[in-house]
Parts: sequence; C-alpha cells; structure tokens
Amino acid sequence: MTTIELPRSQDAMPEGLPTFADVEAAAARIAGQAVVTPLLESPELNQRLGGRILIKPENLQRCGSFKFRGAFNRLSLIPEAIRARGVVAYSSGNHAQGVAASAQIYGVPATIVMPSDAPRVKIENTKAYGAKVVLYDRFGEDRAAVADAILARSGATLVKPYDDLGVIAGQGTCGLEIVRQAEAMKAKLDAVLVCCGGGGLTAGIALAVDALSPATEVFTVEPEGFDDTLRSLETGERMTNRPDARSICDAIVTPSPGELTFALNRRLLKGGLAVSDEEVLRAVAFAFRKLKLVVEPGGAVCLAAVLSGKLPVAGRTIALTLSGGNVDAERMMEALALD
Repeated sequence: MTTIELPRSQDAMPEGLPTFADVEAAAARIAGQAVVTPLLESPELNQRLGGRILIKPENLQRCGSFKFRGAFNRLSLIPEAIRARGVVAYSSGNHAQGVAASAQIYGVPATIVMPSDAPRVKIENTKAYGAKVVLYDRFGEDRAAVADAILARSGATLVKPYDDLGVIAGQGTCGLEIVRQAEAMKAKLDAVLVCCGGGGLTAGIALAVDALSPATEVFTVEPEGFDDTLRSLETGERMTNRPDARSICDAIVTPSPGELTFALNRRLLKGGLAVSDEEVLRAVAFAFRKLKLVVEPGGAVCLAAVLSGKLPVAGRTIALTLSGGNVDAERMMEALALD
C-alpha cells in the first residue's frame, strides 16, 4: 500500500500537546535567525502535472534543512543557566546540524550522537559548527542509550529530534509561512504534502494549516519500508518498521512515529503516501535539472509523490516541502545517472 486517505479523528485534542499559539511564539523567537524560505512555483512542473504546485524549499534554510527552526526554538526555551551546561542530541544529520548551529549561536557546548553511516557531508558540517560528534552503529546500538550516558556525565539538556513540544512548534513555523505565502500568491491550497520521519515537521505544519486554512488537507510522504506513520494512521496506533528495512532517505528513516507527533497527526492529517527509492532519486534529479535546487533523498519524497502520481493533482493547488539539501556528491551522481 502506498496511499491512504482517512476521515480526520474527531477525538478531543489531549492536554500537554503544542498548539498554534506555540507555533506563533516560536516564529517570534526564531525571527532573524532562521531563513524565511520562499514559496516557489515552476510553470514547467505545473504544465507537466496539470495542477498548481507550490514548493517550500527548506533545503535553502540555515544548515540546509528545516531542522534549524525546531532546534533553535527548543534551545531558546532552556533557562540560560541550564543551557550553559550544554546540549546533547541524536540525529542522522539534519537535526544534528540544527542543534550544533543553535548551540554555536548561544555559545554553549553540543554533543551529537550520529550513525556511523550518515552522509559524510552531514557529519563534517556538524563538526564545523563546533559540536563534538559521537558515532554509533545504527543497526547494532541504541542511540538513546548512547545519549543517556553522555547526559549522565555532563548534566546537559537533551534536544530530541521530533518528539518535543518546542521542536514541533519551531517546525510549525514552516507551515505558518506556507499558508501566508500562498495567500499572498492568491493561491487556495487544496493540500499540503510533508516529508515525514518522526513526524515533527508534519505535526507542526498541520497545526498551522488547521488554524489558518482548515479546509486544506495535509498528507505525509514517507519512503517505502519506513511508512510507519501511514500504517499508524490506518490502524490508529503507533506502528514500527521492520528492523531490516533500508532506504536511501537517511534523514527520515525512524523506527516509529513519536508519541507527541502521532497524537497530533492522527487528529490533523488527511492521509499518507509512500514512495520508492527509485522514485526519490528521479525527484532529486528533477529538482537539480529543472528547479535548479540541490535536494537530498529524504527531502525529495514529496516531489517524488507528485511526479509519480501518488496523489491526484490535476486542477488542484498543492504545496509541498523540500525538507533538506544535505546530499553527498556520490548520491547526487547516482540520481543524475538514472535519466
């Protein structure tokens, strides 16, 4: 199964979850630090698909992905005396860079736990922001356990990649911008597609869309084999991915949806989509050749979904995220070699 559409849950939203007010507060905190990325439109893409496609290129965001938004907002919420002890995060690379850059801005130490098979560009960029990088085996070690040991020694604060109120609210600023920029373009959004791993960007964007454009449908897009949110929406409970699953979309390969993120997403989303690695590589190549944008595989899943026809777009206005652009040259060459 690669696509589902469901009626939105009518259950009351539980207490303790982030709200649109938190998204608005985050927008004020990150102003002047995060980039207000544009909402782009390609006549060639519109003609090819028969609809109006609006692209939010978070690959142009500070650190090359949307993750800076949530990371900076979360660090801003830590009391100064506690923040001075430093921060710890675990990430395959984009959250790593966001936390490292935010810690550098605040002048506090950062230790990032990263898988040893993360793209080389992500590891080197994280180090360049002044963070200490601790590598682990993605398939043989528990990253949370590695981080817990560091936290116990340092007294630092853990900054989770997605299952955190402050992080979700920060990511939601992307959705706030999408809706307001679409309005400025006199575009009435039928749907928004969001690249989805743990669900933080999805949940944040869904909060903003629900508040500002409630008739607009929000869909996740995930890699095949890591379609845990799609399957969780279908069953109504958090599902996990097979331990032997593999994908080139390293930025969004998580074991299961977050607790906070799924509590929001099951109530706010219309459905989910999944795309193959080959479809993703073709989208990476399309973005490079036709849109003149460098996009990593995990950041290209939404573009892959519309290019491969996973969601009908003819006669509709669809916004989608390009969530990151931190791609190794070898992977880009692999994409360009397909055509």
